[in-house]
Amino acid sequence: MALAHRHVRPADIRKGDTVLVLTGKDAGKSGTVERVVRAGVPGRGAPSRGDTVVVQGVNMAQRHTKPRPRQGRTERSPRIQQGGIVEKPMPIQVSNVMVMCPECGQPTRIRHGRVGDDSVRLCARCGSPLTKTAKP
Repeated sequence: MALAHRHVRPADIRKGDTVLVLTGKDAGKSGTVERVVRAGVPGRGAPSRGDTVVVQGVNMAQRHTKPRPRQGRTERSPRIQQGGIVEKPMPIQVSNVMVMCPECGQPTRIRHGRVGDDSVRLCARCGSPLTKTAKP
């Protein structure tokens, strides 16, 4: 019997948005979204855990790397990759962050509306567009 696939709307958070972390060890911190990781299709391979975002400077993890020789040796790149402790931001669930409005500076929910002929994301508090529209 085939699995029934639900239509899941993608998250309204996009790369470049400023978000506030709501839960976890970094609760209360804000940062810019570097990357949005979309969830896979449920029922195929790994289980779907929902969309996640990588926020700059938040949810940092330390990775211990070993020095390794590089394959492509050129004059610009070093022959051996530097080893040591590297900090990298790890993904956070979309439900644990909230978009900050650039106009009012408050964390807000996202509404959808029309400005002219374009469909844009709007701040639920003040009604201003979250993304600047390019005017011809």
